[in-house]
Amino acid sequence: MEQIDFRISGYEIDFELARGMTRLLAERDNEFATLVAWCDREKGVHSPQCLKCEIKGEPGWEVYGRNHEGRLRISIDDDRFVFIYS
Repeated sequence: MEQIDFRISGYEIDFELARGMTRLLAERDNEFATLVAWCDREKGVHSPQCLKCEIKGEPGWEVYGRNHEGRLRISIDDDRFVFIYS
């Protein structure tokens, strides 16, 4: 899976803005990109809500994203927000 990491400084972003920005990146190479998993660490929420919180030390939502055609992982501000796109 390809990984993109970036930091935002000088401007406070929320989940919706972060999702919109990452969608633009994901659709640049694939207009049919689909968000398959995400995490908002600040609010302590993620999707999908897996039955097991971790699988071999990895968060269940991230394992799900990788195993369901996740091709691109985009992290903002050291995993404050993470989005996995197919």
